[in-house]
Amino acid sequence: MKQNYFLKKSLLLLLFFAFLSCGSDNDYVPLPEPTSPVVVDLAAVPYSKLSDYKFFEGTMKNQVPSLDVLPYEPASQLFTDYAHKKRFVWMPKNKKAVYDGDGKTLVFPVGTALIKTFYYDNVQPNNTTRIIETRVMIRKEEGWIFANYVWNAEQTEATLDPNGSFTEITWREGATIKTANYRIPSSAGGECLTCHKSVDKAIPIGPKPQNLNFAINYGSGSKNQLEKWAEVGYLDNNYPRNIVSTVRWNDTSQPLEKRVRSYIDINCAHCHQEGSHCSYRDMRFAFSETSDISNMGVCMVPVDNVGSGLSHIVAPGSPGRSVMSFRLESVNESTRMPLLGRTIVHEEAVEMINQWISSLDTRCN
Repeated sequence: MKQNYFLKKSLLLLLFFAFLSCGSDNDYVPLPEPTSPVVVDLAAVPYSKLSDYKFFEGTMKNQVPSLDVLPYEPASQLFTDYAHKKRFVWMPKNKKAVYDGDGKTLVFPVGTALIKTFYYDNVQPNNTTRIIETRVMIRKEEGWIFANYVWNAEQTEATLDPNGSFTEITWREGATIKTANYRIPSSAGGECLTCHKSVDKAIPIGPKPQNLNFAINYGSGSKNQLEKWAEVGYLDNNYPRNIVSTVRWNDTSQPLEKRVRSYIDINCAHCHQEGSHCSYRDMRFAFSETSDISNMGVCMVPVDNVGSGLSHIVAPGSPGRSVMSFRLESVNESTRMPLLGRTIVHEEAVEMINQWISSLDTRCN
């Protein structure tokens, strides 16, 4: 009997303490949501050091994005002397971008930061990786500002440099050793605005729905970038699902003309459009406009005499008589195109464009 009594008493005590430990729903205190460490004080930016923004966690050269810093990439990329690029976007909490057209830059909220790091692999003589610069665009109330950060030799920090500079780099590209006198642009001298301009206001170039409408690997799996942006709250979900999109220019499974149009769009359209640096030219290189190939200069007589024997901007069947080919193959500052962003020839792209020109059978008047 006594044994049963103590057994029952023990069970009651256990139930009592279990009840106390559970408590009521009103006593539940949720864990605080993790907050992004990123600091973008619009009254203080641009900071003197890249690390001050806290865009990256751990060792900064590893480019591991901090919480809420989202990687992205366009289908085709602007050529910058074969430099590789890592791109990231960060927005203030509860702010999001809005769709404004397939080929128009997303409308970003005030406080947005777009981050792009330029680096080379297989740098000689030891086949190392070298980060050269990180460019940051920040959306202030009055518009976008540029901040270019140059990395030190130790690859531990990048310092604000508004004046621009050159740095020589030698690396192995496939089986070939290449050298470039890489140009870091001057934001103070207006070089950034030359390309990033629409009616004298600064704008980003790459983050357009047409360029982001494909999947990339986020580490936890692959997802369409527009869907990912909407999922994390960086894009208003009210965007169309039938976006006319660019492709990777080097994807040989895609039609040749579409690859050329995609390459020309990302490398040339930002200057060759209304309100931009080369708006006085007749060519219009935006992907949405080049389904009509005459906008790419096919059979268009050049205004300037930049070389002998050049009959048209694009002379069908003849790269040798085409101004487009001549300018893309030139490294002379007075004749090369694009005007900024490269000092050497993008050989693989030139080969593709010459192949396309050679395939054209349009008869010019």
